[in-house]
Amino acid sequence: MSGRLDARRLYDALDAQRRARDLSWRQLADEAGVSPSLLSRMGNGQRPDLDGFIALVQWLGAPAEDFMLRPDEKSPGREEPALETQLAMLLRARDDLPDADKEYLLEIVSATMRRIKMDRQGR
Repeated sequence: MSGRLDARRLYDALDAQRRARDLSWRQLADEAGVSPSLLSRMGNGQRPDLDGFIALVQWLGAPAEDFMLRPDEKSPGREEPALETQLAMLLRARDDLPDADKEYLLEIVSATMRRIKMDRQGR
């Protein structure tokens, strides 16, 4: 099976987590164990090397598959990940919440997003 890394999706997820934790890019790099220049290059559209990718995905606490494109998928370009996706990644990365609480919050977010979509369709 072949696939590609969606580097923009990864960078956007890192940015969302960085903002949520009120970190600078340098602080993120230190915590993740990567060089600040790697993050800078990613901001300019370059892909990380394998070791950098692994470190960043582990820092996010998200599955690597979240950032992969299948050959039959189109790249979302510079689109931001869906709000529900961003929130799920942020919650999964939290160390101060038990897994049961994370799942409960994700259920609430999912139910809220379904309600919003239903309301929009009803208009």
